[in-house]
Amino acid sequence: MARLVLVGLPGVGKSTVARMLSAEWKCQHVDTDDVIVKKAGCSIGDFIREKGEPAFRELEFEALEEALTSEGVVSTGGGIVTFEKSRTALKAAPTVWLDTKDEQITPRLGGTDRPLLDSNPGQLLKLMREARAPFYEEVSRARVDASGTLEDVKNQILIVAGSLA
Repeated sequence: MARLVLVGLPGVGKSTVARMLSAEWKCQHVDTDDVIVKKAGCSIGDFIREKGEPAFRELEFEALEEALTSEGVVSTGGGIVTFEKSRTALKAAPTVWLDTKDEQITPRLGGTDRPLLDSNPGQLLKLMREARAPFYEEVSRARVDASGTLEDVKNQILIVAGSLA
């Protein structure tokens, strides 16, 4: 089972912080988005545009199952919690919710291929937060404020990680 799983809204820093943690712990980092791209043979944006979000969520669940078998740190896509099967799997894992204000996240989303945030990232991020926050809370054993520096966020996670096993 994974050493730690990070969930949170798109752009909160899950992948970056997971890489830092895996370096600190000298273990593997698995990003479910990378697993999906490998399985799908195309970008996530192209997959969603071609096959739709429900097909994507099923593939995302398969990627999560695979990632959870690693002994490393897992970073997930922001919407993974919207799929019930994924929430069930996440609740069984040492999961941490990275969270910060939308105003901090929105600038990070520019220039990225995120079909679910294409038209109005600020407004859509707000709606995502409203819909997903209860799910993040449901699956997480801890919530970490990701508004500080990356080093601060990593250190906060290191503090709470010991109590998650």
